[in-house]
Amino acid sequence: MSIFQELVPSFSLENWAPASLRKYLFGDDSENIENLCAMMMNSDGEYSSLLISERILKAYQKLDVSHRLDFFRLLNEQYDLDIDALSSAVENYADNANAKSFRHLTQIAEPKRQELFRRLNLAPGGTKQLVKMREHLRLLTRDHPKLAKMDVDFRHLFNSWFNRGFLNMRLIDWTTPAHILEKIIAYEAVHEIGRWSELRRRLEPTDRHCFAFFHPSMEDEPLVFVEVALTESIPSKIESLLDGDELPVPTEQANCAIFYSISNCHAGLAGVSFGNFLIKQVATNLKQRFPQLRKFATISPVPGFRKWIESNEQNDEFIDWFSQFAEDSENDSATGAVPKSVQQLAARYLVEEKNHRSEPLDPVARFHLKNGASLDRLNWHADLSEKGLKQSYGLMVNYIYDLATVEENHENYMQNQKVVCNNVIRKSIGK
Repeated sequence: MSIFQELVPSFSLENWAPASLRKYLFGDDSENIENLCAMMMNSDGEYSSLLISERILKAYQKLDVSHRLDFFRLLNEQYDLDIDALSSAVENYADNANAKSFRHLTQIAEPKRQELFRRLNLAPGGTKQLVKMREHLRLLTRDHPKLAKMDVDFRHLFNSWFNRGFLNMRLIDWTTPAHILEKIIAYEAVHEIGRWSELRRRLEPTDRHCFAFFHPSMEDEPLVFVEVALTESIPSKIESLLDGDELPVPTEQANCAIFYSISNCHAGLAGVSFGNFLIKQVATNLKQRFPQLRKFATISPVPGFRKWIESNEQNDEFIDWFSQFAEDSENDSATGAVPKSVQQLAARYLVEEKNHRSEPLDPVARFHLKNGASLDRLNWHADLSEKGLKQSYGLMVNYIYDLATVEENHENYMQNQKVVCNNVIRKSIGK
């Protein structure tokens, strides 16, 4: 199919086809997306389906928010499961469980829109446009929750299409083409990159590395990337990694690899796991290149901490302290030890506070703990940027990736939601 897609643009069918066929295959500037979807689902020809898919995607690009909502409602309602046909297929399979009845059941058991999405994916650039379509859908789902079942379709298909086996890991450095470097700047989600000189400081020194996953259908679009610093010890502040004033750590002296920024690039791929595979593959890659590395760790934000503090009445007694802490930090006058009670509160937030799925409340904690990392250290005064104070009063944490125990930790987390942390943190909350 990929060869076929490459050959399609070379055909000049549009020049010699009869007017009636030309209109059917190529349409005009005023496309009705509802009719096009019906046309494609009724088409048995691979080439005609491909061309109609292109027309649907072009028509979709012209839709405003209101008409996107109409389009999604159409797919949600008219391209849903056929309950009567499904019930009949289940009964038929129960009576005669052979390959024919099984094949028919599996076909009926998925919504028609999944097949529509598969056909749209055949169009050149179709994968990227479907990722964008899901991003639009997720925004609308907030106010129109009935559309959420269609997001299940997207997630199901994307988990197959973006399977780890299809992804390519690439090293991103200062010699990487500029159009990809521009996207690294645009997609950086943890520590903003304001200028090219800042990007250069993260990519060019010998103690800095950046790796990204790419998909064959989106070759110029990084899906997720991780920035790594080689250091002599695990840092307690992000500033030391970002300010660029320090000389590069000589390779032979580095014994720690620090993951200090991990960014998912496309909101339309939310819920599709990339970062966990990337971190483990990067750690393995770095260990092979630099055998002297002994520790793999993060310096991570705690993006939900301040919101939790200020929205939980049980924390009222700490609000004044945190407010003063933030004010002093903004004025560069934050000094002194953090009270034990405050440290206990932060530890409790990371270890004990859970969401409705019984997972850690903090999203970054969920990510790293699910990947098999362990919570190692709380760092105050670690990120005194405006964003750092707004998210967590400057708190950052270190997660440790021990390659010998990540799989065991991952299994414990998946089965029991167990938060693995060091004894100091566990004892601070009486565990």
